[in-house]
Amino acid sequence: MSALTADHVAGVKRLLASYRSIPENAPVRLAKPTSNLFRARAKSSAKGLDTSGLTGVIAVDPVARTADVAGMCTYEDLVAATLPHGLSPLVVPQLKTITLGGAVTGLGIESASFRNGLPHESVLEMDILTGTGEVITASADQHADLFRAFPNSYGTLGYSVRLKIELEDVKPFVALRHLRFESVPELVATMDRIVDTRGLDGAPVDYLDGVVFSADECYLTLGLRTSTPGPVSDYTGRDIYYRSIQHPAGELHDRLTIHDYLWRWDTDWFWCSRAFGAQSPRVRPFWPRRLRRSSFYWKLIGYDQRFGIADRIEKRNGRPPRERVVQDVEVPIDRTAEFIDWFLTNVPIEPLWLCPLRLRDDSGWPLYPIRPHHTYVNIGFWSSVPVGPEEGHTNRLIERRISELDGHKSLYSDAYYSPEEFDDLYGGEAYKTVKKTYDPDSRLLELYAKAVLRR
Repeated sequence: MSALTADHVAGVKRLLASYRSIPENAPVRLAKPTSNLFRARAKSSAKGLDTSGLTGVIAVDPVARTADVAGMCTYEDLVAATLPHGLSPLVVPQLKTITLGGAVTGLGIESASFRNGLPHESVLEMDILTGTGEVITASADQHADLFRAFPNSYGTLGYSVRLKIELEDVKPFVALRHLRFESVPELVATMDRIVDTRGLDGAPVDYLDGVVFSADECYLTLGLRTSTPGPVSDYTGRDIYYRSIQHPAGELHDRLTIHDYLWRWDTDWFWCSRAFGAQSPRVRPFWPRRLRRSSFYWKLIGYDQRFGIADRIEKRNGRPPRERVVQDVEVPIDRTAEFIDWFLTNVPIEPLWLCPLRLRDDSGWPLYPIRPHHTYVNIGFWSSVPVGPEEGHTNRLIERRISELDGHKSLYSDAYYSPEEFDDLYGGEAYKTVKKTYDPDSRLLELYAKAVLRR
């Protein structure tokens, strides 16, 4: 274990004191003001764990290319600490306020995932507060059962207090190639070749993702790390990043600083800021730049959920309420075009985000059992549709289709699986065994209760 700062040690003491102050028959939850989860949760007046001292970067070791990070540290703060050393986490999820602990216990992905896997795969060790009130260190060599079951457990096996992670070298700029395709199968075939060879047409590729606007307009964006100076684009002002991808045919080039590349999606929350009018040419000049970020849009979503603003507007206009369809799913790459065709035919949502991934680890991770040595494509879609004949109608259709295609979906949003389906998809007996070992009195919620019943 690395040497810990006095501030971090004091933060852990406050965390443990807050745990001990919670009555034995009361559930244990985090007390935190923000969340990147889209799952509704029953309101609770119960006291939460004090994580106020666990929000920073403990240390960066530029020689070993590692960082020790408190569990509630945001990626925004982590990147700010590593970039001055010419280093970055191996995978930086798209939104600034995602925490490192949250990305590990709840998964994360980005355009480096085709070569670096998922964020938890670059974790070397973790200090975890378990349901017994102990802080234990877990790694591949100690408490390995908890270490491997922790990803996708969403705080139901414990909370990360400290994480030691690998870092990788980056360069000051990222050169972008936006390739247009008129066919989703053609795009997927090209993506597959890039993942296998780490390049295209003899040129290396460091970052890879894509956007589908329609069945006959879709794009791959290839990123190359570079030190070559030159002009760069800025998509934190009037210009909008995802619109810059679109062009009539062939290939379009662009350049960003590494900082702006890592946060290219945050300014407009991919394309979701359009729901708030932030992309309107008449509104955008007056929308303060400091509020063009996902954390502010989250606050607007919170107001909507609290007061039912969107449903009231739909009702006033004589339209039915809408079902939220905010999901990220992983589909084997050889079934990706099939899923997208089905989705575009059945679900009125666009654009779609595509991000390929391949696990680094040979053993897999029991609570999110996608196969090692196989390429998957994360497909993200975040909007709403008219309500159907049953609660979660469209989400249920998507869940069934994903299972038919041997895929999985993330659990940060609404889920409707039966207990049997859920166990089959998300660890089942492996989860229950680890749960009994590290939370024998069920002080923490069960995963099914948290992800599906939304307690």
